Amino acid sequence: MSYPSPVTAEALAALYPFAKVGHERIDQLLNLCHREHFRQSIDPFRQRDWTGQVVYLTSGELKIKQADGIVRVLVGGSERALFPVSQAGQVPLSAKAITDIELLRIDEDAADIVITWDQCLPSTAAVRDTGAEPDWRMMSGMFAVQSLAYGAFASLPAANIATLLERFQRDTYARGDVILRQGDAGDYYYLIEQGRCLVTRDVAGSTLELAELKSGDAFGEESLVSDSPRNATVTMRTDGVLLKLNKADFNELLREPLLQRCSVADAIQRTRNGAQWLDVRFAAEYQHDGLPRALNVPLNELRAAIPLLDKRNEYVVYCQTGRRSAAAAFLLSQRGFNVVLLDGGLRALGTTGNADTERGSS
Repeated sequence: MSYPSPVTAEALAALYPFAKVGHERIDQLLNLCHREHFRQSIDPFRQRDWTGQVVYLTSGELKIKQADGIVRVLVGGSERALFPVSQAGQVPLSAKAITDIELLRIDEDAADIVITWDQCLPSTAAVRDTGAEPDWRMMSGMFAVQSLAYGAFASLPAANIATLLERFQRDTYARGDVILRQGDAGDYYYLIEQGRCLVTRDVAGSTLELAELKSGDAFGEESLVSDSPRNATVTMRTDGVLLKLNKADFNELLREPLLQRCSVADAIQRTRNGAQWLDVRFAAEYQHDGLPRALNVPLNELRAAIPLLDKRNEYVVYCQTGRRSAAAAFLLSQRGFNVVLLDGGLRALGTTGNADTERGSS
C-alpha cells in the first residue's frame, strides 16, 4: 500500500542534482515532491505509473535488477541512494522491497526547468558583491517555481535565459500610475513582481473593470503579438515593482519560442487525433464561417474564460489571418496550455478544400 507524506527541505537538498540548487529553490521545489511508502516484499515500480517522475530511495532496503542485468541492493541514506533509482521513464526491470521502504518522487520536467534557471540566475553572493543587478533568486513572482515550470517561461530555450534576464528592466511604480493606456501602440511586455494592477476598458463612454492582476501575472502581450493598439488600460492599484521587456526583445526571446505554429495538414491531423479547434474571432464571425465543432472564445474574452478551459486538451487556435490567434496562442502558452497556432488562419485553411474543415455554421 502506498500513501503520500510531506517532504522536507533537508531530505530534498541531500539528493543529486538538488544538492547543487540554492536553498530558495529547494523550498519552492517541495511543492512538486511526494513521498511514497511501500511494504516489505512489494515491487513499487509495478504499483503505480512512474512516467515523468524522478524517483529516489530515501529509507529502507530495495533490491533492483537494472536494464543491463546487474542486480543491486540499495540502502536509503547511502551514497548510491543519493542518485535516482528511476528517471527518464526508465524503471528497473524488477525490484523488491527487502524492508519497508520510502520513495521520493518529483516531476522530472518541472524540476529540470527549475534547475536550469537556477544555474543561469546570478548568485546571491554575486548580486550582493556587485549591487548592479536585482536578485532574481529572491523574487516571488514570475521567477517562482510554479511560473518557471508551468508558466510563461516553461518553454523558453535554455540559451535564451541569461539574455532575457539581462534585457528586463525593473521599475518601481506608485499607486495610481497608468502603465499602459487603451488605444496606445504596444511597446513593452510587463511582469508583476510586487503589487497589484487594475485592468479597465472604455466601452461606449463607460469604464469597465475587467480584472485585477497580482504578483506573477503578465500583461501587455496581446498588443505586441498582434501588432495592434492596446485594448485596455492598466493602472497600479497599489505601489509595486514591474519587470518590463521592450517589443524587440519580447519578439526575439519570448514570442517566437512560445508560439508553436502548425500547417493546415498538421492542424487537421491534430484535430482528427482529438485536439480542439479554438476560434478566437467575434461570435458573429464564428457564426458566419466558423469551423464545425470549434470552440468560440473571442480574444477579448479569453483571459476571463481561461478557468473554463481544460489543460488536458490540445488546442488548435485560429482566426481569419493568424494575427489574433497568435495573441491568443501566446496568452494560453504562457499559462501552461498545450496550444498550437494555425499558421495563416482561415485564409490558409480555405485553400485546402478539405472536407474535414468545411466552413459553415456549427
